[in-house]
Amino acid sequence: MIRMENVSFHYIDSEEGVSGISLNVRNGECVVLTGPSGGGKTTIMRLLNGLAPSYYPGALTGRIFLNKTPLPQLPLYAVGQQVGSVFQDPRSQFFSSELAGEVAFACENYGLLKDEIRSRTDYAIDALSLDHLRERNLDVLSSGEKQRTAIASVYALRPNIYICDEPTSNLDYEGAEELAVILRRLKAEGCTLVIAEHRLSWLHGIADRFVYVCDGRIRWERNADEMERLSDKQRKEAGLRVVREGETAGVYKGDVLVLREVNETKSDPPAPCSPAAALRVQNLYCRKKGREIFRNISFTAYTGQITAITGRNGAGKTSLALVLSGLWRESGGQIEIGGKKRRAGQRRRQIWFSSNDTGTQFFTNSVTEELLLHSERSEERLERTRELLNDLGLYAYKDAHPTTLSGGQKQRLSIACGVLSDRKILIFDEPTSGLDGGSMNQIADVLRSEAKAGKTILVITHDQELVRCCCDYEMVVFAGQ
Repeated sequence: MIRMENVSFHYIDSEEGVSGISLNVRNGECVVLTGPSGGGKTTIMRLLNGLAPSYYPGALTGRIFLNKTPLPQLPLYAVGQQVGSVFQDPRSQFFSSELAGEVAFACENYGLLKDEIRSRTDYAIDALSLDHLRERNLDVLSSGEKQRTAIASVYALRPNIYICDEPTSNLDYEGAEELAVILRRLKAEGCTLVIAEHRLSWLHGIADRFVYVCDGRIRWERNADEMERLSDKQRKEAGLRVVREGETAGVYKGDVLVLREVNETKSDPPAPCSPAAALRVQNLYCRKKGREIFRNISFTAYTGQITAITGRNGAGKTSLALVLSGLWRESGGQIEIGGKKRRAGQRRRQIWFSSNDTGTQFFTNSVTEELLLHSERSEERLERTRELLNDLGLYAYKDAHPTTLSGGQKQRLSIACGVLSDRKILIFDEPTSGLDGGSMNQIADVLRSEAKAGKTILVITHDQELVRCCCDYEMVVFAGQ
C-alpha cells in the first residue's frame, strides 16, 4: 500500500513542485495520474520511488508510507526491490550497450543466481516481444523499442509496485495494447500500478481510479465509470485525451506503403503534376551497416498540406525522416524539392527536422535564446517569438533553461524552433509524444496555421487523435516499405 499525507515538495532553485498531495493507493489497485503537461505528475512519481529528494534535491514536507513503513526510512536499494520504475525517457535508465544485458542488469545488481537471472531475462524479453532484438545495440533501437526494453528491465525484477511515467509515449497502437496485456497480467497477480499518462484509452479495463493533477495539486479523483461518463466538453476543458478510443484512422494493407486522405474537411489535394508538389520521393532506399532500413518508398508532399507518417515501431519512419532532411544519405532513389533533385547537403538547408529526442537539440541557456538562435533579432522576429510562446503555452518559461522544462514543454519548444526556422518544409518526429489533450490541440493549431501560410509539413506520429485533428494525408510505413 502507498499513502501520501499532505505532501509538498519543491525543487531547489525552482518554483516547480507539488503542494498538499494526499493520496492512498491500495494493494493491487491501478491508479492513473493525468492532467496537463508540467502539472506535477512526474514529481509525484519521483516521490513514490524515492528519487525525490534523494536524487532530485528539494524541500519535502508531509509523510509518505510504503507498506506502512515511512519511505524516508528505507534505503534506496530496498525501495528499488519493491518499486519498479519506468521513466518517461527510457534512455535515462539504461546502463548496458545491448538489449539482453540491459534487461538482466537489475537482477545482476541484486545478486540473483545465474540461472534465475537467465530465466527472468528470457521471460521478460519474450513477454515484451523483443526476442528478435535481444542482441541489438540499444543505440540503434527505435524510440518504441527502447521504451519496451525499459519496461522489460523492470518486469524482470518482479517488484510488487510499478511506477510508470508515460509508458506509452513512444509506443504505437499495437505496442500500447501489448503493454496493456502485461499490465492486466501484473494486476491479476496482485501488483500495484501507478501510471502517469495522457493517452487514456489503452487503460480501459485496467485503471481503477483517475487522479487529475494540475498546477502541482490534486484537483479531483474519479473512478473508471465516472471517467467514461465525462462529456466531451468536460474532457476538453480539462485538457484530457479520449477515454475510449473509437475507430483509428490508420490502416495497414500488407507490406505496402499506403497514402490516403484522412481529413475530409480539407480541400481536395492538388494533382500530382501540380507545381504545389513541394517534396517528391521516388523509389527511395536506405541501407546502414549492411542492414536494409527501408526500400521502394515513393510519395509526394504538397505545399500547404500536412502529411502524417505512421506505422509500427521500428518500421523505418524516423530513418526516413533522417534521409529526407539530409542527416542521413540515401542508398538509392531520388528526392526532389520544388521539382529539382536535391543532395543531402542541400536538403539540410531546406528542410527542418525536429527529433523526438528533444534533449539533444537545444544549445542555449534560455527558451527565448533557443528560438532566436537561427534568425536575425529584428523587432518583427521578436514579436513573432512572443506570439508563438503564447500560442504554445510557453511564455511563462521564456527565460527558463531548456533542460529544466518538462518533457511536454520541450516538445513544444522543439516545434516552435522549427516554425521560426523559416524552412519551407518541416518534419516533426512524434511532436505530441507525452502531451495532454490541450497541448495536442495547441500544436495542431500551430501546424494548421503554418500549413495555411504555405509550408509543407510531415508529422511522424502514433497519435491518431492528432492525425484526425489536423492531417490531410496519412502515409503508413510497414516493414520498411
